[in-house]
Amino acid sequence: MRIHEVNIFIIKMPLKQPFTTALETVNEREGIILEVIDEQGEKGYGEVVAFSTPWYTEETVKTCYHMLKDLLIPLVLDKQINHPNDLQMIFNHIRGNHMAKAGLETAIWDLYSKLVSKPLWTVVNGVRDEVLAGVVVGTANINDAIEQIHVYLEDGYERVKVKIKPGKDYQLIKEIRTYFPDLALMADANSSYTLNDIDVLKSLDKFNLLMIEQPLAVDDIVEHSILQKELKTPICLDESIITYHDAESAIRLNSCGVINIKIGRVGGLHNAIAIHDLCQKNNIQVWCGGMIEFGVSRAHNIALSTKEGFTIPGDLSASNRFWEEDIIYPQVEVANGKVKVPNQPGIGFDINFNRLHQVTTYHENINCKH
Repeated sequence: MRIHEVNIFIIKMPLKQPFTTALETVNEREGIILEVIDEQGEKGYGEVVAFSTPWYTEETVKTCYHMLKDLLIPLVLDKQINHPNDLQMIFNHIRGNHMAKAGLETAIWDLYSKLVSKPLWTVVNGVRDEVLAGVVVGTANINDAIEQIHVYLEDGYERVKVKIKPGKDYQLIKEIRTYFPDLALMADANSSYTLNDIDVLKSLDKFNLLMIEQPLAVDDIVEHSILQKELKTPICLDESIITYHDAESAIRLNSCGVINIKIGRVGGLHNAIAIHDLCQKNNIQVWCGGMIEFGVSRAHNIALSTKEGFTIPGDLSASNRFWEEDIIYPQVEVANGKVKVPNQPGIGFDINFNRLHQVTTYHENINCKH
C-alpha cells in the first residue's frame, strides 16, 4: 500500500462528568483523529490519545501535531508499505513520541486490514469474538463512587477501577468493599505514593483487590520490585512500561504481577502485541488500559483485547460512558459485561462524519504534493 494523503482532525468534546485522578481533573477531552488514504482512495483511521497538557506523559496534542506534520507523516507518504510492522524501521530513527507514532501506526493497521478484507482483530490473531468490559470510577467522593458503581453493575460491567491517592485510599476502598464484597475491584494510584507509604499500601491487602496500579513513581521499576515483595496484592505497572525493554526489566526484577498495555503509551499495535507475547511467556497477566479516548482508539483497544492474554476486563466501557455522542457508529455498547467484536474489515466501526466535523477545532490535509 502507498499512503497518498493524511487528514489531521484536532477535536475537542466535553465529558458528561468530570474525570478525576491523583494528577488531574479532566472536564473536556482534546485529541487527534488521523485519516490515512491510499492511492486507490481506501481509508484507515487512528487516534492520538495524548492529552492537552503533559500530566500523563510528556506528550501533548500540540507536540504530537508537530511530530506528525513535520516528521512522521512525511516518512510514510508515497512509500511502499507492505505491512504495518514495516513502520518500526521507518520510525526507528525518531526517539520516543510514542503516542504520535501510535496514532499514525494504528490508522495504517486499519487501512491494511481493509485492503486484505479482514477484521483487524483477526489480522492481529485475536482468539475471541467478544471481550470483557471494565470501567473506571474517576471521583474522590465516596458517595459518588458508590453511586457510580451501582449504575455500572446494573449495566453489566464485571470489573471496577477506582482512583486512589494519599488521604483518599484506605477509607475509600473499605467503604466500597462494605457495599460490594464480591466486586472485582482494583485501585489505580497514578504514581502518587512513595516507599514511605508501604504501611498504607499494605493495609489495602485485606480488601482482596485484583491489583494496585502504578503506586510509585511514573518512571520507576526498581522500587516497585521492593514494594511488591511487601505486598500480597499484585502490583500492576502502567506508566513505567513504555518499551518492550521496560517490560523485560520489570519481569526480571519481579516488579509486578500485571502489566497494563495501552496502545498509545507503548507506541502502537506492533509493540503492544510484542509486550503481550512477552507477558504470556512469563505468566504475567495483562489487560488493556483506556485513555478517556474517543471511539477510534476504543475500536483498536477492542481488537487488541481479543488476543489470548487479555483475560482481565479492560477499560472498554461503552461510548455513552463519556460522550453524549461519539465520533463512530455504531457506538460501542456493553451487554452483560461484554463488548461484541465487529466482523467488518478494519476496526469494524464507521466514522460519524457529522459528529466529527461538529467537534473539529482544526483540520489539515497533508498529501504527496506538499
